[in-house]
Amino acid sequence: MDLRPFHLAVTVDDLDAARAFYGDLMGCEEGRSDARWIDFNLFGHQFVVHLDEHKMRAEASNIVDGHGVPVPHFGIVLTMQDWQILAEKLRQSQMEFVIEPAIRFAGQVGEQATMFFRDPAGNALEFKAFADDAMLFAKQ
Repeated sequence: MDLRPFHLAVTVDDLDAARAFYGDLMGCEEGRSDARWIDFNLFGHQFVVHLDEHKMRAEASNIVDGHGVPVPHFGIVLTMQDWQILAEKLRQSQMEFVIEPAIRFAGQVGEQATMFFRDPAGNALEFKAFADDAMLFAKQ
């Protein structure tokens, strides 16, 4: 089966801030838009932000590998090289990370590079990479 692009829509409380974050900082090409939504190309996937002036910010987390992982969250599994480029770009932009870029589960099944941060509307994002993509669904 060929991997197909996913479609994800989330709410934001400020379209201009979302455009600056996803378009300018993250480098996502903008697609269609209207007064209350914007389509972005998020690493080949259709990602849409919809305006909700009354958006509630989620603050829940679960402990994973000793860190409070924000839930819900979303992101992309990048190549290791693309992950390193993005991590450096975000560090240089003074991104406030929820969980700093690091290797999780080092030396174990599922070892991965990961980082967590929030967009201006408080949506939690995780970008990760595996040295071996076969580890994506590997069991302990």
